[in-house]
Amino acid sequence: MDEDKPRYGVLGGSFDPPHYGHLALAETARVQLGLERVLFVPAGQPPHKREGTLSPAEARAAMVQAAIVDNPAFVLSRVDLDRPGPHYTVEMLALLRAQYPQVRSWFFLLGEDLLHDFSRWRDPDGILRQATLAVMPRQQLPTDVGALCARFPQLAGRLVRLDAPPVAFSATDLRRRVRAGLPLRRLVPPAVETYIREHGLYELVNGE
Repeated sequence: MDEDKPRYGVLGGSFDPPHYGHLALAETARVQLGLERVLFVPAGQPPHKREGTLSPAEARAAMVQAAIVDNPAFVLSRVDLDRPGPHYTVEMLALLRAQYPQVRSWFFLLGEDLLHDFSRWRDPDGILRQATLAVMPRQQLPTDVGALCARFPQLAGRLVRLDAPPVAFSATDLRRRVRAGLPLRRLVPPAVETYIREHGLYELVNGE
């Protein structure tokens, strides 16, 4: 029976570094949507970022693993790290669906700032055929969902709102804090901060 098959969430991003905002979004989605797993997918080479502006892929994967190690429902996926780029969401979802054929429903987790630019993504209709968008609202960047639904009619039935807490900082803010010698406590998991300090990440301007 399809009802017995699991539901998975996908949270993609640079994770440079992963922080509590990512974890809050993933845990909210897990509970609210009844997800068996949330796959954290570090980007290999996102098409919107210049090559060399991200920390090394293995460093970002290691930080994600450190951030999620205490939650058995969270899983690191290397689907974008172990293939050549540039990487697009529509292709990543197709690979994950082939990798996990037992999954009944897929949910792609994102902040409303990303939904705002959804029409500029590679093959939005292809994304919506494969997954429901689970959106964390951001009051400072409201999206005209009506206009998006007019352009992509299937979006109306493929979008859910998450009751996730607002996040007032970004990974860019955290990298700046490291360069300024400021603490990361209560912004990232302790193991992530330890990794950043031990490996000297973000101490120099990293393509910004």
